[in-house]
Amino acid sequence: MSRNNRLSLITTVFAIFTLAPFATTAIAQEEPALVKPFVANYDEAKIPAYVLPPILDVKPDSGLEARAVWETRRAELLKLFTDEMFGSYPSSPYELDCKEVESGPAFGGKGLRQQFAVTAKTGSGSQRFDLLIYFPKNATKPVPCFLGLNFRGNHTVNTDPKILIPESWAPKDDEAKVVDNKSTEAGRGTSSRRWECEILVENGCAVATAYCGDIDPDFDDQFKNGVHALFPEHRPSPEHPERWGTIAAWSWGLSRLMDCIEQKAKAVDPTRVAVIGHSRLGKTSLWAGAKDRRFAAVISNDSGCGGAAISRREIGETLWRINDSFPHWFCGNFKKYSNNEANLPFDQHQLLALAAPRPLYVASASEDLWADPKGEFLAAQFAGELYKQLGGQPLELKGFPAPNTASIGQVSYHLREGKHDILAWDWKNYIEFIKLLK
Repeated sequence: MSRNNRLSLITTVFAIFTLAPFATTAIAQEEPALVKPFVANYDEAKIPAYVLPPILDVKPDSGLEARAVWETRRAELLKLFTDEMFGSYPSSPYELDCKEVESGPAFGGKGLRQQFAVTAKTGSGSQRFDLLIYFPKNATKPVPCFLGLNFRGNHTVNTDPKILIPESWAPKDDEAKVVDNKSTEAGRGTSSRRWECEILVENGCAVATAYCGDIDPDFDDQFKNGVHALFPEHRPSPEHPERWGTIAAWSWGLSRLMDCIEQKAKAVDPTRVAVIGHSRLGKTSLWAGAKDRRFAAVISNDSGCGGAAISRREIGETLWRINDSFPHWFCGNFKKYSNNEANLPFDQHQLLALAAPRPLYVASASEDLWADPKGEFLAAQFAGELYKQLGGQPLELKGFPAPNTASIGQVSYHLREGKHDILAWDWKNYIEFIKLLK
């Protein structure tokens, strides 16, 4: 097939889906090779022809009917993503203890700081993860809050000398001053450019964070560490490829942090908590928001493959690449789709739709081609069709925008100029977005 003919086919397929989002027919593709040399594609002309699976498999006549249909369909999609991608949470009982361990002033008196030890306990042991919260000092009522995990430890998000340094395992990281897989005092504030804590407080918001490695260390040890160790009866194995991976464990941990906020963080309005994440932690925020409807809004920042980007586009990072590099992130069943995207029973626009009708924000960076910014935009656009069916507002942007363009609404999207990161410009838009939570 010539390049022009291939482009025509891709355009036709895109138009078919855009005009008929409830169609159920998929294009058959040849069975792909199980193993092939990996060379990342960044050429739109080389995207394989595809049709996305529909979010709803019927076209409702009204918003009321759509809401009823969506509840049934949502349960089906949630089970699909659980069984085939993220893995199931354990059902065994556990205890959760949330204890304030430190508090004090912050940001020259403009804010206050609280730190909690959140400890999950089972008969197999306990796992502690520290929750750091900043909030405005002079707020007259509970405030909206951004809740997200961080990569390097709470002490890295700000230079505040009172932030506790984690004692759990840390990956080798020269910038964060990790020594022998332990966090150090020298790492304090090294990720502050990604966490605009003071600006958030100045704008009437709280920000809450915990170190992802406190919940589950980010390396493959066959699920013997972190919160996985609390539930040995639910350990993933070849016999049980449907059980939770590390991203699901982090998502489960976000819900436990939400438990603590509801119980102890009186300065935070628990009905206005937006779950947020960057990169792999953006994949995590999407799954946490899908699983736990207490999160009033869901934000994905540069989450890419396995997050907001459409897998069938096969641009930048692919399913084979992510499963090969990070075999512990997803459940065992997800590996069936490495080099086999055409046979996925879902795609990421449906993961985004699981936030509906709560506000959803997808963000990309113009130079972050590995994460496929256009694929993230298209997924948000397609998910927005469900919001419209439910009587809400779809994404207002009609086409892929120029860098430094933001469209903020019930379904939001922005494209920041630059590389894979979360920076002040991103947070500026997230502040406007969280104001939608009344």
